[in-house]
Amino acid sequence: MVGDAEATKKRLLDAATAEFAGYGIAGARVDRIAEQARANKAQIYHYFGSKDALFDAVFDAIVVNTVREVPIDPTDLPEYAGRIYDGYEDHPEIPRIATWYRLERADTTSLLDIIVQSNRHKVAAIEAAQRAGQLTTHWSAADLLGLVLTVAGMWSTMTPEFTVLFSRHSRAQRRKVITDAVATLLARAADDPTVADEPTAADGAGQARFAEGTAG
Repeated sequence: MVGDAEATKKRLLDAATAEFAGYGIAGARVDRIAEQARANKAQIYHYFGSKDALFDAVFDAIVVNTVREVPIDPTDLPEYAGRIYDGYEDHPEIPRIATWYRLERADTTSLLDIIVQSNRHKVAAIEAAQRAGQLTTHWSAADLLGLVLTVAGMWSTMTPEFTVLFSRHSRAQRRKVITDAVATLLARAADDPTVADEPTAADGAGQARFAEGTAG
């Protein structure tokens, strides 16, 4: 039945998300995924084709959920960064899977279309805000998006040795560091008298490369 098949696929995706977050792509085992999903390995290959394709499906679902739950607001990038941080805190498997993706797919030429399209949408939204005078043009739209995403994910990328330095920070304090940092970046750039009115041609080329391949 269709309902049973969809329920099985959802259980497999949920189990695969936990497995890939813990072990990466190479280290994940389809037998463990099947066991956790109360399914069998044959169903994984039937519905998804391969372990790599199952990972792609997991990543696809993460991007879809993130875009829906945390849509970009180019007129309030500090809060956008804060909401990304909230998502990482509420779903720590997301930054872990993104890290595995960067490590194990670093040389891939088969870009995930959903990520490419998501990045293009965000870049286009920032460009529109820049043209409307709502955002600084100190950076190209792609550069600015990269800065915001990097700041938003800063706490999840720290080593355990660095983590002890802010172990007493509350979640609210960590979030405020992020939103304040993005707000300061934008304010300082807006006040900079050397800011160009338009991104340079080199900026545009870098922006195109960013939009083609960066996950976020």
